[in-house]
Amino acid sequence: MHSKSGLSCVKLYLCSNPADSAVERAALGRTAFPKFREHCKQTSGVDVRVIDPFESSDPSRWPDENRRQQLIQECRQSSAGPFLLALVGHQYGRSSLPSQVEVSEFQLLLQESQRAGISTKALERAYQRDENTDPPSYCLRRPSHAPRPSGKSEKVDEENMTKVFFNAVSQCVENGRLSNQKAKRFTQSALDADLRFALEGCPPEDVTGRCLVYVNNVVNANVDRGKKQSSSSLRLEVKVVQQANQPTSVETPHQLQSLTELCEDFLRGLVTSCELLVYTTTTECDRRYGYTAARRQSYAESLCQQVFVDLIGLMGGFRLLHLREEGSMDESEELCHILSSSYEIIRPEENEIKAYVGQSDQRLPLVVTGGPCSGKTVLLAHCAQQLKSCFPDQDPIVLTRFSGFMNETSPMNLLINLCHQITAQYCGKSERQTPAEATGSPAGCWLNFSSHAQVTESLSLLLNSLPSASQPLVLILDGLDQFGMTFATTVIGSFPSPLPPMVKLIITVSSKHSEAFKPRPLLQHGASGYVCLPLGPAERKQCASMLTTALHRSGRRVTSGQQVPVNQALTSCCLPLYVRLLHVLTSLWPSDLDVSGSSLPNGVHSSISTLLDHLETKHSRCLVSRAVSYLTLSRAGLTEAELSDLLSSDGSVEKQSHSSELPLVDLETLLLDLKSFVIRRQVAGVRVLTWASRHFGLVVAKRYFTSQETVEAMHSTMADYFSVGWLNHHPAVPELNQDSIRKREESRPFWRQVISRKVVEFVYHLQKSDRQALTAALMMSFEFHQALVEAGLLRELVGLIKSNTDSREGAVLAGALMSSACALQRAPQNLSTAMETSLLPYLGVLTLHRYVTELRQVTRRRSRSLAVVLSPAPSTVPPTERLHGDTGISDVAEAAETENGVVAAVMADGSAWFWTGPGHRLSPVILDCEQTEVKLVGMRSSDRCLLLYTQCNRLFFWDTEAADTFVEVRDSWKSEAGGVTLNKVAGFAACPGRFCVWWRNESFAVVFDSLSESVTHFQCQDTVTCAALSPNGSSIYCGQENGTISIFDLLTNSSVTNISSTQNVGVALIILSGATQVMACVGKTGSVTVWAANTQPPRRVKEIFSEDESREILNTDYLEDIFTLLVCQRDQVTLWETCTWETSDQFMAPRGKAFTQAVLSQDGHLFLALLDSCAVALVWRVGTGECILSLDSSDRPVKLLRTLSDIMCVTGDGGLFVWDSEMISAAGAAPRMSRVVRDVVVERLGQWFCTSDGSEMVWRWTLKSGRPQESFLHDNPVEKVRLSLSGTHLVTLSAGEIYIWQTETGQNTWRISGSGASDVLIAPNCKFGVSLSEEGLSHVWKLAQGSVVCSMHLYLSHAQITAASTFLVGLRCGDLIAASLWSGMISKRFSCVVSSQHVVAFETLTPDPDFVVVMVASGGMYTWKVSEDTVCKHFQLPDMLHCQPDGFQLSSNFALLSSENESILLLDLSEVRLRTLKAEGVVQKACLDATGCFAAYISADATCPQHVTPVLTVLRLVDGQRMGSVVLAKRPSTLVWSESRCVFVGFGDGSVGVYSVSDLINEPGFCGYQNHFDRTVNGCPFDQELRRWFPLARANKMWPKLL
Repeated sequence: MHSKSGLSCVKLYLCSNPADSAVERAALGRTAFPKFREHCKQTSGVDVRVIDPFESSDPSRWPDENRRQQLIQECRQSSAGPFLLALVGHQYGRSSLPSQVEVSEFQLLLQESQRAGISTKALERAYQRDENTDPPSYCLRRPSHAPRPSGKSEKVDEENMTKVFFNAVSQCVENGRLSNQKAKRFTQSALDADLRFALEGCPPEDVTGRCLVYVNNVVNANVDRGKKQSSSSLRLEVKVVQQANQPTSVETPHQLQSLTELCEDFLRGLVTSCELLVYTTTTECDRRYGYTAARRQSYAESLCQQVFVDLIGLMGGFRLLHLREEGSMDESEELCHILSSSYEIIRPEENEIKAYVGQSDQRLPLVVTGGPCSGKTVLLAHCAQQLKSCFPDQDPIVLTRFSGFMNETSPMNLLINLCHQITAQYCGKSERQTPAEATGSPAGCWLNFSSHAQVTESLSLLLNSLPSASQPLVLILDGLDQFGMTFATTVIGSFPSPLPPMVKLIITVSSKHSEAFKPRPLLQHGASGYVCLPLGPAERKQCASMLTTALHRSGRRVTSGQQVPVNQALTSCCLPLYVRLLHVLTSLWPSDLDVSGSSLPNGVHSSISTLLDHLETKHSRCLVSRAVSYLTLSRAGLTEAELSDLLSSDGSVEKQSHSSELPLVDLETLLLDLKSFVIRRQVAGVRVLTWASRHFGLVVAKRYFTSQETVEAMHSTMADYFSVGWLNHHPAVPELNQDSIRKREESRPFWRQVISRKVVEFVYHLQKSDRQALTAALMMSFEFHQALVEAGLLRELVGLIKSNTDSREGAVLAGALMSSACALQRAPQNLSTAMETSLLPYLGVLTLHRYVTELRQVTRRRSRSLAVVLSPAPSTVPPTERLHGDTGISDVAEAAETENGVVAAVMADGSAWFWTGPGHRLSPVILDCEQTEVKLVGMRSSDRCLLLYTQCNRLFFWDTEAADTFVEVRDSWKSEAGGVTLNKVAGFAACPGRFCVWWRNESFAVVFDSLSESVTHFQCQDTVTCAALSPNGSSIYCGQENGTISIFDLLTNSSVTNISSTQNVGVALIILSGATQVMACVGKTGSVTVWAANTQPPRRVKEIFSEDESREILNTDYLEDIFTLLVCQRDQVTLWETCTWETSDQFMAPRGKAFTQAVLSQDGHLFLALLDSCAVALVWRVGTGECILSLDSSDRPVKLLRTLSDIMCVTGDGGLFVWDSEMISAAGAAPRMSRVVRDVVVERLGQWFCTSDGSEMVWRWTLKSGRPQESFLHDNPVEKVRLSLSGTHLVTLSAGEIYIWQTETGQNTWRISGSGASDVLIAPNCKFGVSLSEEGLSHVWKLAQGSVVCSMHLYLSHAQITAASTFLVGLRCGDLIAASLWSGMISKRFSCVVSSQHVVAFETLTPDPDFVVVMVASGGMYTWKVSEDTVCKHFQLPDMLHCQPDGFQLSSNFALLSSENESILLLDLSEVRLRTLKAEGVVQKACLDATGCFAAYISADATCPQHVTPVLTVLRLVDGQRMGSVVLAKRPSTLVWSESRCVFVGFGDGSVGVYSVSDLINEPGFCGYQNHFDRTVNGCPFDQELRRWFPLARANKMWPKLL
């Protein structure tokens, strides 16, 4: 078995005689090779490339022997399977002139020819002596350089030269001057030369199973030749007899002999020694016709079939490894190894780096600086390879991150990837392991990292806990400054300072950026905070030695005269990359070329440009320019197949006249010329081509990217290529059958590997192509999301959505993905249920119906699925914005918002930020003032304006609608205030054209007129505590500490009047209502005084006093549109109705807690509050007084803010979380009962169901509406709920009374008292009910009349009624007893052989009347036919297995015995064998559906220790396949199956979730419940009231205690 790890392409070299294989090669290219390529893509995820050196119809474009050998070697090394396919026909093929002949041999040929009298002028014209070859040789002149005699055609000239050359060789052999072996080398055909190079001396493992040879012996190929060719008798032989022949070219005896030797000697020997696969076909033709075109075509067709089958067989012997993890250790180590192979100049800095790593007391990072192309990357890659061997007593972990090759999108992504690598290396687990799992400390889950601070904390935790003295950690970060110095300093500043003892950090930056590291705030050791190691230029002698060695390896050198300009060039530039470029350029020099100092380009960029000039001349400008451009524009490199496809689709690249594709050999030869500057590395499981130095990309961009339109067009082309069908992201739903479903499921692993790479490139090029509309559409495509999640690109998908959408819908999608990240990382196929659960509650307010429709279509196409029919009411609302501040730098001092949605906050360190709306970041406040530093201490807001104030009493005002930033307010009022130092600003009020400011403990207020820029000072009697401006700006009302309100006329700047309340309590708020013409004053203790504002002076009309004057108001919130005022105090929140100024409601704080702030929602149906020592904001529903939601801000909430459309929370670290108000209202209005759901009973067809929570109400829900429609009221809490099978009767038990309801009419037909029941049952025939009493009599009664049929004296626990409705079966003291429903008598008792055994569990059989399955203590399973009292033993469980009555369940084919720990124990009744199903966590609840097809269970998923959540999973019992899973996100309380294949889950918060199962393979006609996700609620959902069905006022049926 061969293993080609990381190779993603099967590269076949097609070896043939071009004159004798045109038909066969064309046929293979049309049929066999495309089929094989498609097969490999579907089954192995690899591409197939067939390199045919003779594909071009122009022989001048055929590669020479040297280039063909390079192609063969490339195929051998890089093919992920077979690498050689040879076609040997009946013609040996003509020999061509060798491209190079050593001087001694060429002179010998000339001498012998001249001695024989043969003219050698043609040879002398064709060849040119070149002393720069090693050894010196005569080289064949290029056709354009060889002078030709006039009047002679090129073909005749070539034939003459060939004839002279071979005659000379023959003459030398005859004279004994040249051996036969050397002569063969000169006279070999291309077929012979290629086959011998590919197979001769090749390791057996590269021959066996990697090469195919097809020999076609044609007998009587020519009409005029009667002599038959002997048939080769190789290992495998297939005879095809033909009847016609066509004349072909006649070969010389020498060619026939060479062909025989090739087949009989060379190939036969390899068949024996290396098991080379050689297939021989003998075609016998009629002498009269020869080898006709029809016979050749017939052979070609059979050859195609055989080649396809053989290639498929060879691929079956290969184990292809495809590793997808981007940034994984395999990829990093391989890249490091590739880069280190370029280390040719020994640098003294290597020893200094090793010395730094060996210093145990060194706690500073090492910064290696150097200019561009100085070799920093190669040096560190080499050191990384050497470090482990340098410390034999330790096992250091060396992690490298070469950012120039990684395309890091942000510092946060780089740090997260670094955390992955550290965790994987030290813990030996998957990179999906979290830092918390790695360290045993709650560092958080990386998938939910939403701030840079969280990543920094986790990185610090890993660095301080994992490295040890025996296993230190060395981190090498290269090229961070290539993404900008902000990027670099952010990454480096994230490391702890000082570094942990066993951690070493090595960084490379450009010399011009090294100074930027000195002011780093987190590294304060020494003068600079880091150890600097400058990397100077290499020595010229070393560069010259490197160049000489490289030329020698390639068989070239330069003359002494040419060495002079080379030395001059190396003197001017001693960079390793420049030396490699010089090697390529000087290797092109012939020895007779005169060069000077100007012959060589100066510097790296000029040399790259000269190299591209040469390649354009050699390969054509179109091919070179497009190839290097596509390679440069790619995000992470291109595979050879991708580059070939892009060039083939490019109209500007020259192709064959008969084909739309670029000959692969043209691209391969170009890549061979670029081999020294292009590396092949593994990315996402495939091997891609990328530049070895970023400077190639810079030169290519400058040279070929002439305009932005050109670049965007190429990006658009690449986006189309990588689109994988997403450009039409709403494809028609195909009709699926079982075979297509299975094939798609089987190919899913390969599809994930292919998609992971394509999607990264696709999105990158789509963004660069400026196709914004299409990009935005894809961000809202579920199939696109599914592809990225299955490819393991969840974090990348979230980043794409955030960066390409500004809508709240995009924010909700990103939030839903992140909230389900842990579960999706483990099971990406569950994305549909995760998104349904997150989105369905908000479809009434979000425009995501198209997304959910696409989601449902994708789900229906799957072979098995679990869909959400009814999503439970949310317990929290995802934020639409998460904007994080700088943790650890400063806390929030104050925050405020304007009515138009601008939010600002002042930090404790005097800085401030503001936020202007969705899609914007937190922007720092920059004040334009004379002082360089201004320390802000607070802010206030009013209407649309913000006011900042400083420590030195300076004010800055911003009208957010009229201006762009803050402006300083003129300070003329200071002189009016007497020049004293003022206290902090206490308040701020604004109206159009004016604003007012007052200060703490000051008895005046100042009004600023923004139009006239005037300032007016108003003096009051006492300390001003609040103020209000009239809506028209004509008056100001100043509330004071003594309860007085001073009114001033702003037009005359005079006092109007002073009014006071009777309590003399400080005024906290003044409300001026234009609608009611009143002025209301709220006191600091909560008292309210109402004044008639339309009289002068205002008249007091109402005064409400506070019951407790010691409770001061924390904050108020007034909504004028809905006439509601909220007053928040520590122990309560009070709501006032401001039309009548009556208290509408009061809400007490939870026990042991205290309110710190409260605000109303926009519509007033909810209010939100912060509590002390509470990490979340809580939401109360005003109508019910219940706390129904929480808003998690992931950090300490400081202040709640409300705008017209959003609710916001400023956190302690200066972050801002934003929630959409409509989503909060939708979540708050979602139906839920007031307590834990205790019972769920479902109507048989699943159209409606009833729930009970232990309160006085039972709700009846309909799935069509997704809401409860009716409620059945009781006088006392409901204990039990039962529904008849017909669905016509609902029986409830409350306080010992039995209520019988008609479900169709809602009528309470019977209310029965005196039952003393603790449980009730309904018989399957829907005619009788049974009440079970633990202390008194149990009764059997009629549902319709409520009358007692009979009574039973014994209480039976866990009682059930048989399917025939004839017996009540239950446990009594370990015995199983059956009582007759007709007489109440105990008529039967279960008995078995061992009478002492107790019955531990039983279950009635639904389809079989009077049958009961019984489990006894010893593990025996019996069936008991109650009516005949017969017992049959079926199974004996092992002793260690136990079964509990509550856990035992029975379906038609399976029995659920127990669900303990992380497993479910089942008994397969059809095969009578035990089966154990493994669960992902401790099983909390489990149940079987009645048909025996499925099992549902709820387990505690602890995959991520930070997100231990219950998960509902449905399994198909016949094969254990998982149908689907859904994260429940809150505590479940009940689990019930319905006959419609729906799973009903009740939750602890009173909500209900419903999930349907679809199985297209085993039940093609069953597609699950056709749910309605568009459940529009008419009117306000908060005003929707259930239709109430009231019980009878008193019992209308009373059973006597004794009958």
